[in-house]
Amino acid sequence: MRVLGLGTKQMEGPDLGRSRRGLCCSSARGSSAGTLGSSGRQRPLLIKRGRRHGGLLEVRDAGGEKPQANLSVPRGTLFHVTTGARSGQQRRERPARREEGAEPHRPPRTGHARNRRARGCRPARTLPAMERIEGAAVGPCTASPYLRPLTLHYRQNGVQKSWDFMKTHDSVAMLLFNTTQRSLVLVRQFRPAVYAGEVERHFPGSLVPGDQNKPRTLPTALPGTAGVTYELCAGLVDQPGLSLEEVACKEAWEECGYRLAPSDLRCVATYKAGVGLTCSNQAMFYAEVTDAQRTGLGGGLAEEGELIEVFHLPLDSAQAFADDPSVPKTLGVIFGISWFLSRVAPGLRPQRE
Repeated sequence: MRVLGLGTKQMEGPDLGRSRRGLCCSSARGSSAGTLGSSGRQRPLLIKRGRRHGGLLEVRDAGGEKPQANLSVPRGTLFHVTTGARSGQQRRERPARREEGAEPHRPPRTGHARNRRARGCRPARTLPAMERIEGAAVGPCTASPYLRPLTLHYRQNGVQKSWDFMKTHDSVAMLLFNTTQRSLVLVRQFRPAVYAGEVERHFPGSLVPGDQNKPRTLPTALPGTAGVTYELCAGLVDQPGLSLEEVACKEAWEECGYRLAPSDLRCVATYKAGVGLTCSNQAMFYAEVTDAQRTGLGGGLAEEGELIEVFHLPLDSAQAFADDPSVPKTLGVIFGISWFLSRVAPGLRPQRE
């Protein structure tokens, strides 16, 4: 099997749609058999995918022990693949050409066929604004208000050493629990650094930067979903005069639309972030909110180019969400869920039926 290029077929769960070219499958769960075809050539495939929150798709030949190709791409990836000619058995199964004037052969319509026709083809999903990534290119970072690369030279136990690091801002994170919906409030957003890392993982050598005047264009094979992560509501401490609690309340309003006061917050922990690369601290706070407190849309500040989606995680799915490696998320999400389930959840009143 040969990958021609990514861009002609959208894979979307739980049902994988149909198209003239590309993968065809309509199973709702688990693994499913499909066909891969282009220019009239088809071959049985085995399609495996992650859970509904995200993950990878693995495309393999259904019959062989060793697949001719193993394509692992993030969910939502657009791609087009072709295979070699059909086997002899497939040629024998091809219906004979009907004679001129003969009545065409029509197989009996089954219930499944009628249902498929009644439902019609599933329309292609419209990509959210945050996932419409085009023209990605990488170049050198010459100046930034958010980070400053430095090298520390020092002597340790009589040995001269040096270490590269970045000076960055401290930050805050907010673990929000919506008592009305009994859900944890997370955010979902595109992270350019994560996207670039995934491109480098799939296409090694892509992050070799171009010169300052002409950044190097990255391969366009990966969709924007490759850089989308689930996170806690968070923000940088970059405004003088504001306390950590005030910064956290500001971020909760801008990103999630909840109005909070500093007195509503409970400090969960303060810890070092990225100790091998940065010298910043992060403080995590916890607050309980209701639907009535959500008086804004959230989504981040448009003037700063933020595109953020609010995501409500039901409590009964929280542990599975944290444990699922196919869901792209930060360590803060995993720690926050673990802390909540051990410190807060045991004291919650049972939900009324």
